[in-house]
Amino acid sequence: MSRTSITMLNTMADRDLGKALDQHVAWGLSHLDLKNGIFDKSVTDLTDQEAGRVAEMAADRNLSIYCVSTTLFDENVEMGEEVFRNQHLGTIDRTIAVARELKPDLVRLLAAKTDHREATSNAILYLRSEHPWLIEQYRTAVEMLAAAGFGVTIENECHDCIWSTPEEILSLFDLLDCGDAVNLTWDVQNLWQMGTFPSLEVYGQLKPHLAYYHVKGGMTERGATELKWRSGLEDAAWPVREITSQVIADGVSPVICLNGSHGERKADYDYTDVTERDLAYVRQLIDEVGQ
Repeated sequence: MSRTSITMLNTMADRDLGKALDQHVAWGLSHLDLKNGIFDKSVTDLTDQEAGRVAEMAADRNLSIYCVSTTLFDENVEMGEEVFRNQHLGTIDRTIAVARELKPDLVRLLAAKTDHREATSNAILYLRSEHPWLIEQYRTAVEMLAAAGFGVTIENECHDCIWSTPEEILSLFDLLDCGDAVNLTWDVQNLWQMGTFPSLEVYGQLKPHLAYYHVKGGMTERGATELKWRSGLEDAAWPVREITSQVIADGVSPVICLNGSHGERKADYDYTDVTERDLAYVRQLIDEVGQ
């Protein structure tokens, strides 16, 4: 098993793409996760020429592009079938054109949102009943991207997301029935914010589909389990060490992606160099697992 690598969203390193790539090199990173802030555009808005330029900038620094993090399907399902077909599924061809220039391992889609999140305990049952077209559109997007030669991953979001539990995540993958063509990006803090506190049990449920692991810190108030303050990974209230070490040992996420923590700023917390501290912490865990 090869050594687990680390990346982060490009804007965490710097808002300027060139400076961000240079910072990746300075931090000893070899992979990129590209989302936005790329020539003042999101990644899927790039022209072929701009995408080619990004690929050249990465290659000049011996960096490879691991993930193209689109925001496709990040919409409330109640907006309707035509909106999703035109603004999300309809952008897959453009995404493929950009990806052919960038050559990522993964293209990310997002789990959709619903206006009725608080009123339903299982959003996938709600989709099957009221919006079955969304499942078909996801399947079509996966099939198009897979046919073009790209791995596809779907990430859980943190507000009104159709994924709030492992059961909902597993149900959608069962309905998609796309096999290895699509996998899960588990953003641990996002699922926590949706109501599922991170645990090894949750990891075990998600593991069959998990291929990309996103980590953020996050602290709670005393006696509570809800996210309150942003923090580095080492000080997080969820079991970062236990879960991350198991993810590394199992080799399910060849690249681990650092994200900036959500939550309020805590008055007495030191946020200096928190990204560098998170990098060092995950590297330490990789070393401890023995890779």
